[in-house]
Amino acid sequence: MSYCLNPSCPNPQNTNSEKFCLSCGSKLLLKQRYRAMKPIGQGGFSRTFLARDEDKPSFPNCVIKQFYPQAQGTSTLPKAIELFNQEAMRLDELGKHRQIPELLAYFTQDDRQYLVQEFIDGLNLAQELNQNGVYNETQIQQLLNELLRILQFCHQKQVIHRDIKPENIIRRHNPLKMRGQIVLVDFGASKVVTQTSIHQTGTSIGTPEYVAPEQMRGKALFASDIYSLAVTCIHLLTARSPFDLYDINNDVWLWRNYLKVSLNDNLGRILDKMLATTPARRYQTVDDVLTDLNSLPTLISHPGAVRKPVQTSSNPIPSTMISSSQSQIDQELEEMKTIFMKGNKSNNNSSNPPEQSTQKSTKNSKIDDELEELRAKYQNNNNS
Repeated sequence: MSYCLNPSCPNPQNTNSEKFCLSCGSKLLLKQRYRAMKPIGQGGFSRTFLARDEDKPSFPNCVIKQFYPQAQGTSTLPKAIELFNQEAMRLDELGKHRQIPELLAYFTQDDRQYLVQEFIDGLNLAQELNQNGVYNETQIQQLLNELLRILQFCHQKQVIHRDIKPENIIRRHNPLKMRGQIVLVDFGASKVVTQTSIHQTGTSIGTPEYVAPEQMRGKALFASDIYSLAVTCIHLLTARSPFDLYDINNDVWLWRNYLKVSLNDNLGRILDKMLATTPARRYQTVDDVLTDLNSLPTLISHPGAVRKPVQTSSNPIPSTMISSSQSQIDQELEEMKTIFMKGNKSNNNSSNPPEQSTQKSTKNSKIDDELEELRAKYQNNNNS
């Protein structure tokens, strides 16, 4: 299927072999290579299409973004043009990062502006939430680790994303892995920070449910992205609108009241600090969040796994955490011993000759020795 990009076309659908629209006569190929196949989204100022690059032998998929303001001739049009241009500039400046869509082309054709970028095959986190239900603490910790490192890269390039939300985070489909790589998309609201612009009041931009208070007032900071990321996390933990999770009368977040899964207290405190409505009380940099996040136990997703603390010199893990982990280790080792002992009893009955009883005693002693070795290894790992 080939789709005509003329907004006024009465019948935009064409066959793949056509070069001109059968209904309106418009060119179906952009720059003689990019063919739109179907619309996949529309916002206030642009339309997006799934497309393919026919200049390459494999015809890889890509995304065409067409500047198409809904309200023509309004006072917001100059700002819309500016933002569309900025998105292309941001993608170009950020270069080739594996977790940010690559800019493939930016041009004007038939008096319309177009941006062509890499296609990310996968579900966004809003779709993933609807399909799989709420996230658990392991998934939230993994998500934070990935997204904070993408933001670290963006912020080092002096770029504030300004529109972090579940719909703008896509998990790349990977048939070889259970969970694919996270990709941050839609840099249409992003802003480059300069020494002068960081102190200036700009345009209020972003999605109201996720935007930081200072950004709503037109003063976006690097910490504003941190706030929006935390709001994204509590939405994924609760499946509730962020508006439901905040008590505006008392200026307090109530997200814990809506949790459907257990959450580590230390991870909860990190989210609370990311969510501080006053920027001065919030994490100022992504590095600060990562430092605290890396001091938490690494949550292993397979059943029965022991949480192994990852300790840093600047942020030691509280002793209560280590003792709790040690208690769990002791309990699991005792369960292993019970299983081994039951196995011995099933293989040895009261009629066994004396030599078999001696073998049984020796085997039990060997089990005790092996369990002690396992306990010592776990203790060494916790102390290292």
